[in-house]
Amino acid sequence: MKAAPFDYVRARDAAHAVELLTAAEGFVKIIAGGQSLGPMLNLRLVEPDRLVDVRTCPDLRGCRDEGETIVYGAAVTHSEIEDGAVPDPCHGWLAAAARRIAYRAVRNRGTLGGSIAHADPAADWLVVLLLLGAEVVVLGPGGMRTATLAEFVTGPFSTALDTGEVLAAIRIARRSDRVRYGYRKMAMKVGEFATAFCVALDDPERGESRAVLGAIERPPITVDDLPNVSDTAGAEAFVSACVPGLDAPAVRLHAVTLRRAVRDLECPGLQV
Repeated sequence: MKAAPFDYVRARDAAHAVELLTAAEGFVKIIAGGQSLGPMLNLRLVEPDRLVDVRTCPDLRGCRDEGETIVYGAAVTHSEIEDGAVPDPCHGWLAAAARRIAYRAVRNRGTLGGSIAHADPAADWLVVLLLLGAEVVVLGPGGMRTATLAEFVTGPFSTALDTGEVLAAIRIARRSDRVRYGYRKMAMKVGEFATAFCVALDDPERGESRAVLGAIERPPITVDDLPNVSDTAGAEAFVSACVPGLDAPAVRLHAVTLRRAVRDLECPGLQV
């Protein structure tokens, strides 16, 4: 199939995108890399009257070092993070996580902000950035506001973006040299969305210790204290309590990813 007819306009910057969104009549969608929206258009799952392209907006393409945090423009691509073209506040872990997203062709065009705004519960960045306690910067008719990613994502494929607002940037705090990560993703084959996903973090200098369960057909679940999941039965009981309603095979699958991600923290170096 092909997309239904729509108008197309390219925004000069984020403020111009807000103007275009606010002034337009009908159903308007932002497009950046188009790696999620493109297929949805072709399948006619969405039929916007207008697309506002923000991919080339200079203020959405930059990256700013604020000392304790790195601020990524929403249109920074997965491949730019993978290739080290922008700073990595997580000692290479962001680049390693980016490398596991789909295929290189997708990473060349897919954007950090686009992935978050799409809010697919199985998307890599949503799970990884929730683990890192990321914040989002939103620009709208009323000015700029900041929210945690946990506040921003309200459900599967649902966010707190109001009419006329644009996701402008993502802020990620630097981690200490002692930080350790766990990353486990199960998929039917390389490049596909996860069927079970768990990431974990332990940074004693910052007092952070948490895990995030993703690919659960609802917003990823953050566990602020790492659970003791040394045995399979304990891990399955924990997953069942955190994600009620999962069938037994799904519980087992997520329990395995949880155990492995937490176990990764005991090993030195990057675990991806």
